[in-house]
Amino acid sequence: SCLSVRSDRSKDSNPNFSAEPGPTRSENCDDILFQLLEDNIITFVKNELKKIQNVLSPDYPECLESQREDDEQRSSSREAFVKITVDFLRRMKQKELADRLQRNHVIAVCQRKVKSALKKKFQCVFEGIAKAGNPSLLNQIYTELYITEGGTAEVNDEHEVRQIETASRKPDRPETTIRQEDIFKASPGRHEPIRTVLTKGVAGIGKTVLTQKYTLDWAEGKANQDIHFIFPFTFRELNVLKEEKFSLVELVHHFFTETKEAGICCFEDFQVVFIFDGLDECRLPLDFHKTTILTDPRKSISVDVLLINLIKGYLIPNTRLWITTRPAAANQIPPDCVDMVTEVRGFTDRQKEEYFRKRFRDEEKASRIISHIKTSRSLHIMCHIPVFCWITATVLEDVLETREGGQLPKTLTEMYIHFLVVQAKVKKVKYDGGAETDPHWSPESREMIESLGKLAFDQLQKGNLIFYESDLTECGIDIRAASVYSGVFTQIFKEERGLYKDKVFCFIHLSVQEFLAALHVHRTFINSGLNLLEEQQTTFMWSKLISKPNLQSLHQSAVNKALQSPNGHLDLFLRFLLGFSVQTNQSLLRGLLIQTGSSSLSNQETVQHIKKKLSENLSAEKSINLFHCLNELNDYSLVEEIQQSLRSGSLSTDKLYPAQWSALVFILLSSEKDLDVFDLKKYSASEEALLRLLPVVKASKKALLSDCFLSERSCEALFSVLSSQSSCLRELELSNMKLQDSGVKLLSAALQSLYCTLETLRMNGCFLSETSCEALSSVLSFQASGLKKLDLSNNSLLDSGVMLLSLAVESPHFTLESLRSENQTFPLSIKLICVASFQSSSLRELDLSDNNLQDSGVKLLSTALQSPHCTLETLRSDQRIFHFLSNYIINLIIISVCLSLFSLFFRLGTCNLSERSCDFLSSVLRSQSSTLKELDLSDNDLNDSGVKFLSAAVETPHCTLESLRSEFSLFHSVLFIIFIRY
Repeated sequence: SCLSVRSDRSKDSNPNFSAEPGPTRSENCDDILFQLLEDNIITFVKNELKKIQNVLSPDYPECLESQREDDEQRSSSREAFVKITVDFLRRMKQKELADRLQRNHVIAVCQRKVKSALKKKFQCVFEGIAKAGNPSLLNQIYTELYITEGGTAEVNDEHEVRQIETASRKPDRPETTIRQEDIFKASPGRHEPIRTVLTKGVAGIGKTVLTQKYTLDWAEGKANQDIHFIFPFTFRELNVLKEEKFSLVELVHHFFTETKEAGICCFEDFQVVFIFDGLDECRLPLDFHKTTILTDPRKSISVDVLLINLIKGYLIPNTRLWITTRPAAANQIPPDCVDMVTEVRGFTDRQKEEYFRKRFRDEEKASRIISHIKTSRSLHIMCHIPVFCWITATVLEDVLETREGGQLPKTLTEMYIHFLVVQAKVKKVKYDGGAETDPHWSPESREMIESLGKLAFDQLQKGNLIFYESDLTECGIDIRAASVYSGVFTQIFKEERGLYKDKVFCFIHLSVQEFLAALHVHRTFINSGLNLLEEQQTTFMWSKLISKPNLQSLHQSAVNKALQSPNGHLDLFLRFLLGFSVQTNQSLLRGLLIQTGSSSLSNQETVQHIKKKLSENLSAEKSINLFHCLNELNDYSLVEEIQQSLRSGSLSTDKLYPAQWSALVFILLSSEKDLDVFDLKKYSASEEALLRLLPVVKASKKALLSDCFLSERSCEALFSVLSSQSSCLRELELSNMKLQDSGVKLLSAALQSLYCTLETLRMNGCFLSETSCEALSSVLSFQASGLKKLDLSNNSLLDSGVMLLSLAVESPHFTLESLRSENQTFPLSIKLICVASFQSSSLRELDLSDNNLQDSGVKLLSTALQSPHCTLETLRSDQRIFHFLSNYIINLIIISVCLSLFSLFFRLGTCNLSERSCDFLSSVLRSQSSTLKELDLSDNDLNDSGVKFLSAAVETPHCTLESLRSEFSLFHSVLFIIFIRY
């Protein structure tokens, strides 16, 4: 039998250790090893017990973010230890603690699995432009995008080329920018939490990659670890579920199976972020006005109703939502459901240059490409979009390698044809095993382009950018063939797999779809005489039988149809369609097009038709696009005519006809220099000139319209400019104009628009009435007003008007920083002085020149200057005496006011100061907070008593005065004594 060290028999035969050999070296090593093992296990147990204590704390799941993901081996050890702990707790009769630990541990494991799945999904991306089978690491290729806060969720359904053209003219100015990891953090001064963020941006600007980077950073533990779960969805995926019913819990379980395995159903207990990418691609009927209210996340309903209730906050109100969209679809979400609107901006000029220098390591090649892009307005504007920068780089790289010394593409059509040719070359060499010198257009390639062109055109007419199997079937494209297209022309046409077997197709960018659609219309007309833009498509069949089709008829119908579109949806399509008729572009397409069908005569007829349309009363946007069309046709005659007149100084606006006015607008908008300051008198001080050049006013930073003959109609035009979403105007000069009350009302209404960006308004000598003051008062007290500087000088404001303005000055929303009010009445001066001491005052500069302040005014002024809330930086108060032969020169005096350290220009020369005024000023000089350095009291009858007041103040220990000027002899003697003493 076995012996135990605890048995009686073992006591009688104690071993004699001294007679036995000592421990071997290996036994000593084993002892050390097991001691280390014991220490490690004890340390591990202690650490894990601390973590388990946190998991069991009342703050759970708030402490969940501290659970960092470990390597797989350590994670399995932890899971085993948790099971052991649960077992011990049950033995200790702590069933509630055991159940809670088990439940919370399951949640932590689920979070790790969700993070792991999201990392695998988003760590590698095809940039939307990468070759098949060649993904990039998102963290390596991600470039910080410019996200700006502000704006509204109102719709902007203009063609996105128009939008980026406007954005390219926007002046650089300080904006509230947001890093992607801070998308839900409230900006300074905002106290309400942000639940729903709507992010806008044109196609190809980087919205999807932005959400992927946000999710990846969370999954990798780099940011936002206070969030327990992030669930990213795309509307492409949700569209497939249009006919099915889900509860919110079932929807999450459907896409994120880890949560279903863990049995998590109460998402309201966690900090959750739902991301919905691509609202513009949504095919669900989102009707926010007629919908069933749903508050139970476990109740099944149609997906559209589910989303509406989630967005409205009926379902899980404490969750956060991030929705991305193109601008045209932004209004699908009601404004009251959105807490913050952000916008993803495109490349700035500096970022464009940076992109091409990174793309081309050869400095000379990079510089040539950058210089070339700057010479083409169309290319320069389109490079605002990152995807187009890649297209441009792809084309120019090929052209520089294959055409030494050759001319680089200048028009959009030429650029996209080259892009198509490059893709055909890749297919020929990579897939067909051909040589670089072989013809790149094969029958298979032609068939692919024909099919893709038909799909592009049919879906463009429907407004679709995302296509499903049913859409392809309608266009006669076999699903298997579509997969081949996406594999061969992977940089033109993409196939994406949704959940399980659902497939989604799209072109890499809207402009590529428009290009192929235009090519399809052009090719169909050339080959069959069919005009796909006309409802009666048999019109040209007989002409096809007699002779080659005349492109003029196609072009005229295309121009007319594009002009009928209120939002420019066919603008880019029209440019491409006209560009195909140019001989150089026809040469590039040889092999793809069997016939050309173009002639210089038909192109000239198209040019004349466009010029005729330019003579009509078109909107600025439509006129500008027609000039881009003329550029595609290589016709610059109209623009060159006006440019020559501008250079020679012989431009007479009295003799310009409408097409020439449009050309002048196009030239000025294409010139960055002319958009800094727009001076109407440079062209004509007339109302007609203003109305014709209104697009230039909208695009300018500063507009000078003073001393011009403008009526109420002009004010209506300015209203449209100031309240426009695309306005760039920051400063407006309207001095010496007889603005009627109705005109001022219109301007005031525009200044209260959410889109108004005006910061400076000058209305010197505009004959403002009491009604005008009421309208301006509403602007100054408007909460969202961006107005910083206002000039109301030389307006005879009555007491009633002054009272209206003073109410605005006292408003907590008053944000004016500079106010000029020269030559005003005494009551207004008093009110404006008082505002300087308000706690909420934002006023930094105040001009009261030519105002008779009197003793009471100076008393108020001295009180205001001693206020700890005084924010004035500049105060002007002089009274010029113009009837003297020589002007009276008044020196500037600098003061640091009160508790602020701002410079104050302080002039009290010729302000009729009396003995009482000196008493008030004396109190300022004695003030402990005063840092007055210089004081000018020239030409004021102070008398001896007034001088004594000031002398006593100068002798106090707190007085910091260093220079004091006066022209009276008695005062000079006192000053001499003071300055000798100090």
